[in-house]
Amino acid sequence: MSSTKQSVTVIGLGPMGQAMVGAFLDRGYDVTVWNRTASRADALVTRGAVLAPNVEEALASNELVILSLTDNDAMYATLEPAAAALAGRILVNLSSDTPEKARAAARWAAERGAVQLTGGVTVPPSGIGQAESSTFYSGPRQVFDQHRPALEVITGRTDHRGEDPGLAALMYQIGMVMFWTSMLSYWQAITLADANGLMAADILPHAVETANSLPGFFSFYAERIDAGRHIGDVDRLAMGMASVEHVLHTNADAGVDTTLPAAVVELFRRGMDAGHAADSFSTLVELMKTAEA
Repeated sequence: MSSTKQSVTVIGLGPMGQAMVGAFLDRGYDVTVWNRTASRADALVTRGAVLAPNVEEALASNELVILSLTDNDAMYATLEPAAAALAGRILVNLSSDTPEKARAAARWAAERGAVQLTGGVTVPPSGIGQAESSTFYSGPRQVFDQHRPALEVITGRTDHRGEDPGLAALMYQIGMVMFWTSMLSYWQAITLADANGLMAADILPHAVETANSLPGFFSFYAERIDAGRHIGDVDRLAMGMASVEHVLHTNADAGVDTTLPAAVVELFRRGMDAGHAADSFSTLVELMKTAEA
């Protein structure tokens, strides 16, 4: 490594990995890359990246190694054959996976002399390198602090959540719970609109207004939920039960798929059966804390 330029290795050149390499090159980093399909590095090499001939040399080229792989199984498949080169490496594992698998991956890395920082990037490739974008990290704080300038190249905001390597993965998956479920509800609304002769563009303003109202509800209920207060002073589960059944019937009458609204009705029905008709529908949080037998 030169005395004037910082350096990093990026393994995995899907859209996210390519965006990360581009961001590092833009900031003047020396970047070594490796990908199973070497041709994905062509444009990056033209810009100044160095394509390592194998994983061993990619790992050996730099202390800081960014992993942008599908999941931890892909990480094992990629790095295990080069395990002898892992000693002394800092693995910034940005692969999407569960908190438990992130913890297992950290142990696996430690057994081979490496240190893992788990990361959960909250933006798509288009957000990489942007000051307003953010990534959750967890793992050794000292390692995070040491390499924070490089991590801030990936996203301008970095949020270290603690030493537990699973916490960044947890925060990432919490976001995904909300994202995928919310987007499916939007698809459901578009499907219902379409069945009634409306286009997605026709309902867009209403959909956006509805989505923008949600932060107020999040804030209002968070304090009550943390306090265990599910009193039915502003809403009651029985009222919500009637509403979600109307949603289900409206979709059924339109002849569209009812998988999602039916699942919502089932949750409300379980709350009713448990005797919470007069409580707030936030009481469903308590119901959802335990898997249904």
